[in-house]
Amino acid sequence: MKMKNIKKLTVLFLIFTLVLSFVACSNEKDISKIDEIKEKGKIVIGTSAAYPPYEFHKEINGKDEIIGFDIEIAKVIADELGVELEIKDMDFGGLLGALMSNKIDIVIAGMNPTEERKKNVDFTKVYYIAKQSVVINKENFDKIKTTEDLKGKTIAVQKGSTQEGMAKDIAEEKNIKALGKISNLIMELLNNKVDAVIVEEPVAKSYIQKNPSLCLSTVELQTGDSGSAIAINKGNDDLVKLINSVLDKLIEENKIEKFVIDSTQLVEE
Repeated sequence: MKMKNIKKLTVLFLIFTLVLSFVACSNEKDISKIDEIKEKGKIVIGTSAAYPPYEFHKEINGKDEIIGFDIEIAKVIADELGVELEIKDMDFGGLLGALMSNKIDIVIAGMNPTEERKKNVDFTKVYYIAKQSVVINKENFDKIKTTEDLKGKTIAVQKGSTQEGMAKDIAEEKNIKALGKISNLIMELLNNKVDAVIVEEPVAKSYIQKNPSLCLSTVELQTGDSGSAIAINKGNDDLVKLINSVLDKLIEENKIEKFVIDSTQLVEE
C-alpha cells in the first residue's frame, strides 16, 4: 500500500515539474522584445559604418568612434527605452542575417524597406528619403551624362543594397562591382578601377567634399521611394510601435534634418 502511495507521489511530482517547466518556457517565449532589451540593459544595433553622413568612423578626442545621423536616431531610441546603446559594425550584406539570427536587435543603416526584404523582416516607417546619385571622376563629366553613357562601363555599388538592383537595370552583371563598404567603392573609383559609383546623394556629397577629383554626374536615376527605415525581426510589433513613435516625434520637431546637417558637417571637417 505504501509502495503504491510512493509511486503516486512520484508521478504527481513529475507532472508538477513538467507543468512548471512548461509555464517557465511559455513565459520565456511570451516576453516582449522591449522587455528583453530592458532586461539586458542595452539595445544592440547593426550598421555598416562607411556610409556618411548616415554612419561612419571618425576620430574624436583621439578615439575612433562611429557617428552619423542614423546613430543619433539610435541614441534617442535607446534613451526612450532607458538602456545603453551598443553598435555592431559589419558589411551591409550581412546585416539582415545578423538580425534574423538575433545577434542584433535592430538594423539602422540607411536601409530601404524593399518588398523583398519585407519577406524576412519588418520595418518601421520611412524616416528619411534621399535622392540617388552617380559619382564619377571629374575628367569623365562630359562622357557620362545619361544612363546610356553607362552602358559598357563598370559600375560600383554596395553589396546587398538597393543601388545594386539599380545597377542591374543599367548594366550587365559582368560590369557591376559589388563591395561591402562605400569607402572601398570610392577607392576603386579614385584608382580608375571602376567608372562610376551609385550612392545616395548625401553620401555622394560627403565623399566628393573629401575628394575634389570626383563629382556628381548628371545621370538621372528612376528610384521611386528609396527612403530609409529601421529593420526589426518579425513578430516584434511592440518595438516597431515604440520606434515609430520616436521617429514621429523627431520628424515633427525637424530633428532628423538637423542630425543630417550636423553629421554632414562632421564629415567635411
